[in-house]
Amino acid sequence: MEKQQPPQQLPTFSVELMEQIFHSTLEGIMIIDEQMQITMVNNAFEVLTGYKFSEVHGKSPSILQSGKQDADFYKIMWSEIHTNGFWKGEIWNRRKNGEIYPETLAIHSTFDEAGKLINYFGIFSDITLEKETAKELKELTQIDLLTNIFNRSSFNELLFNQVNNSGSSHAILFINLDRFKRINDTLGNEVGDLILIEVANRINAIVGPSDIFARYGADEFVYSRANIDYQKDAALLAKNITKIFSKPFHVCGTEVYITASIGISIFPQDGKDIEKLIYKADKAMYFAKQNGRNQYAFYFDDLKKDSKRLIVLESELRKAIRNKDFFIHYQPKIGLAKQEIIGVEALVRWSNDKLGFVSPAEFIPIAEDTGLIIPLSEVILEKVCLDILESRSRGNIHILPVSINIASLHFQQDDFIERINSIVMQYNCSPQLLELELTERTIMKDSDDIVVKLIKLKAMGFKISIDDFGTGYSSLSYLNRFPLNYLKIDRSFIQQIASLQDKQAIVEAIILMAHRLHIKVVAEGVETKDQAKILKDMGCDIIQGYYYSKPLAANKLRDFMELWDIYRQERNL
Repeated sequence: MEKQQPPQQLPTFSVELMEQIFHSTLEGIMIIDEQMQITMVNNAFEVLTGYKFSEVHGKSPSILQSGKQDADFYKIMWSEIHTNGFWKGEIWNRRKNGEIYPETLAIHSTFDEAGKLINYFGIFSDITLEKETAKELKELTQIDLLTNIFNRSSFNELLFNQVNNSGSSHAILFINLDRFKRINDTLGNEVGDLILIEVANRINAIVGPSDIFARYGADEFVYSRANIDYQKDAALLAKNITKIFSKPFHVCGTEVYITASIGISIFPQDGKDIEKLIYKADKAMYFAKQNGRNQYAFYFDDLKKDSKRLIVLESELRKAIRNKDFFIHYQPKIGLAKQEIIGVEALVRWSNDKLGFVSPAEFIPIAEDTGLIIPLSEVILEKVCLDILESRSRGNIHILPVSINIASLHFQQDDFIERINSIVMQYNCSPQLLELELTERTIMKDSDDIVVKLIKLKAMGFKISIDDFGTGYSSLSYLNRFPLNYLKIDRSFIQQIASLQDKQAIVEAIILMAHRLHIKVVAEGVETKDQAKILKDMGCDIIQGYYYSKPLAANKLRDFMELWDIYRQERNL
């Protein structure tokens, strides 16, 4: 067994001082001899467990066992301690009053100079509050806080489980409110929100026991029904939903008429992948909208998005990657503590001779579907490195760190680390200037390979950030597995933070938990002073969004930085 090396000899302190330190720490400490008998505990142990030292002295630590872990758990735990000299993890223990509680526990072995085992000591903390907060946050993030129905991520998860546990057909309806933007623009967002609530309530009234109904976007809803034997059954459901809109909506003394366009896809004939089924229902909804609105349409193969443009776009995208015909815009990130620019996010842009300016929202999904996202991501990294070199050649001493979005497919490649390391080495660009943003869904697959890969990247000097947090199925309690520097809250949580208390509750909980894990928090999509002020009061570390600046070309970014003192005064919080 490999023994832990003894620490460097500490200066000699008085016994009284060492005892005071031992009993002052907030973590419980228990010392056990080689016979597995408790020989010493500190004051925090007594507070956390309810046992006095006299009650546990000479007894086995098993007095604290809750029964929630079986014999195999302890067998593996002690095997690790005997092999490595230590063990760390989460465990459930029992207080004197019988209450079972979760704790983080670290057990270490100590040896004398001859290598003989002397003692074990355990250090533990009660994490009941963290567990309860994580549970409450999970419950909050499953529900759309405006309409009180399921949200997008819950719908995807519930539908995935439903179709994988049944052999029946399912209809997926994508519902979009017609001309809803006009209502928001003319009557205001408050009236718009009240209409959305009423729409949800009306449709919810026809939801069956096994149906799934959720708000999918601003003015979009999705509905799933199982056991659809014939298309006419799905059509009848769509008709019943359109009838719901025949009555006017009465809000704030105003009578408002609104209609909906509905697209329908069928599992499994239109596919078995949840995202593709929703995508196809979405395409069918647009077909219904283009053909007059206030109606429904089923998906059919000819609805594929402008097939000719799609073919041209993919061909031109391949050429653009070969020729590296992309440019990068940078959106500043502002540290709220000192109101200073602390970094930027790199955002790719593409203008094509045949297609004109192509939105990233259009070409990125195609790159992901075709696998072109891997070479595209590497072109983006090269462009960023070149811009850093250009900034350095201008004599800039303080180069801003740049965050780069990393696609899930790219990150999953076995040679991902070698490929990006090759690029930064080629351009003599320090990894310490680069922050890698991975989506929540990518990182929360929670495999050992992902953890190892992230640790290697961080050891190389890269900063690691989790992007779009709150949109996947993750739990904050898992974040401590990953060597994260930053957590970026998804913009969907920020948009209504100034108007909805529940949105504030979620964001505040995320910030609190992230800070307990020593992770800095970035809020993206900040557009108003009210949003920025609320985030600052909550203790958010960094904000990014149009309130300070849109994404800028490199030369425009330099101008922005030179005039930052003026911008800062204009937007002083």
